[in-house]
Amino acid sequence: MSNVSTDAGELSTLYISRLPSWFLSTAQKVQETRSALQFCKAKRKHSSFSESSNKQTSTAVQEIRTVDNRENKERDSSLFLSRSTSSLGWRCVPLFLLLFGIQRKKKERMADWYLWAWILCSTMTLVVLRGSVLKRRKGNGISATRGESVKRVLAGNGECRSADGSDADVIVVGAGVAGSALAHTLGKDGRRVHVIERDLTEPDRIVGELLQPGGYLKLIELGLEDCVEEIDAQKVFGYALFKDGKHTRLSYPLENFHSDVSGRSFHNGRFIQRMREKAASLPNVRLEQGTVTSLLEEKGTIRGVQYKTKDGRELTAFAPLTIVCDGCFSNLRRSLCNPKVDVPSCFVGLVLENCRLPYSNHGHVILADPSPILFYPISSTEVRCLVDIPGQKVPSIANGEMTNYLKTIVAHQVPPEIYDSFVAAVDKGNIRTMPNRSMPASPYPTPGALLMGDAFNMRHPLTGGGMTVALSDIVVLRDLLRPLRDLNDGPNLCKYLESFYTLRKPVASTINTLAGALYKVFSASPDQARKEMRQACFDYLSLGGVFSTGPISLLSGLNPRPLSLVMHFFAVAIYGIGRLLVPFPSPKRIWIGARLITVQILIPARIIFPIIKSEGVRQMFFPATVPAYYRAPPLK
Repeated sequence: MSNVSTDAGELSTLYISRLPSWFLSTAQKVQETRSALQFCKAKRKHSSFSESSNKQTSTAVQEIRTVDNRENKERDSSLFLSRSTSSLGWRCVPLFLLLFGIQRKKKERMADWYLWAWILCSTMTLVVLRGSVLKRRKGNGISATRGESVKRVLAGNGECRSADGSDADVIVVGAGVAGSALAHTLGKDGRRVHVIERDLTEPDRIVGELLQPGGYLKLIELGLEDCVEEIDAQKVFGYALFKDGKHTRLSYPLENFHSDVSGRSFHNGRFIQRMREKAASLPNVRLEQGTVTSLLEEKGTIRGVQYKTKDGRELTAFAPLTIVCDGCFSNLRRSLCNPKVDVPSCFVGLVLENCRLPYSNHGHVILADPSPILFYPISSTEVRCLVDIPGQKVPSIANGEMTNYLKTIVAHQVPPEIYDSFVAAVDKGNIRTMPNRSMPASPYPTPGALLMGDAFNMRHPLTGGGMTVALSDIVVLRDLLRPLRDLNDGPNLCKYLESFYTLRKPVASTINTLAGALYKVFSASPDQARKEMRQACFDYLSLGGVFSTGPISLLSGLNPRPLSLVMHFFAVAIYGIGRLLVPFPSPKRIWIGARLITVQILIPARIIFPIIKSEGVRQMFFPATVPAYYRAPPLK
């Protein structure tokens, strides 16, 4: 600190010798006046002041105040000058200190000023550096909480090559519905595809068994329609809705399509195996069993993956583009997106054998208490039953709590035609559970990598829209990649593929929003307004005509228009108020309707607006205003 003070004093002396004479006279006067004041203070300690000395003291104080005021003015002028004239810089520091008084304590004041300036500059530098690092991480698509899912690698001689020496254009992680369909699609376009799947045996799941007509059309577009053949898949032509002993049928609007177009329901594992066989039949598609443990990164670009083979060997695979499709339990998504996973409920799955549904070739939705129950055929002799239980905790299967719950709470709410088959399935004991996840798409655009399928975006499975969204995404990505022959320019490819996130929105956001909104409306609630909304929705769909075909075309993926979705949703709310005034608007009905006007409008807004916000208002309703919508492919 003493060295700093000495240097400051030397600088001050140097500048004083070069200052104008009026600055020197001011400094001398300050020194003389303060010396007089110090003399008076010393004299006061030993003897009392006379009147003359008091007068002298007051005069000295007044002079000091005058000089201080002049110093303040000069200091303000100096500050203004130092801010407006950046070229002066640190040369103004000694002058600035002089205007505070170059007296006995000037060295200490300068040292203190330098200390505070150093602390301030250090703090600001740390803040700027931290912001720069976080911005760079976000730009590179690498999350600060990525953990062990990404590893840095250095390319040998400027190249990254797979451990076995094979080269691929695209690595696909996961061979489920999305991964298998994507591998086949890219393989057909002539790209070399390496698919790495954790388990190539036939999956056994209780969801992913209903493909909507919109999804079947995408399957045809990808050339995979034969994958629903030879697996005892059942055609689905619509839904049947049950509530309080009443029921109505909602048919898909398929009049303008080929006779083969409809929904399909099947065993999920059989469908996936057919798609894997279809993909593996292409000579440029390599299907391998292995568990991908991490992505490999070099200078912010994903170069490939590290994986463990079936026999336990640790290998690496490299490709210009890595597409992660490893499902709802993905351990790689944190590196490529901001996952906000919500688990609103769980499904309890049963298989009813030799059961005839009230409406053949239809899915059945029972608006039960506390939440919906689903029935749909998955083969010519089997019907899948999914009982929704709100929350993340379900009754225990091991100690019999689940059996008791299904028999006492659920059984009496199912249609009489399938009651016996339901109880028999419960007694058989093959009961399985699965959490229902929803997660909006919130990607980190990352050079060399892309997310798809349930690893990227999930919605409540009530409406069976997951496979439709995944297949639609594959069509969008295929069309974007087709003009490109070279995928090695990671940064430019990443910028170009940002349009994928916008182009997918009309289909994805419509199905996602409808799934979340219908689940909330169809679930029972003690709130009277929610009860009215639930009843109004059932009555609205029962009207038929455009009141049923409009919503069912949204649900099926045949007419994915977000504005149409919002219109129908609020039409249900208005209908709920209007039905209270029909057939005769009695005073009591008018009063109830008046009380429900605000509530019936607020309830839909409270349900649908948060879902729309998570999907992105601009991307959902005005995608053409997003710059990425017009992104052109790289020239290379």
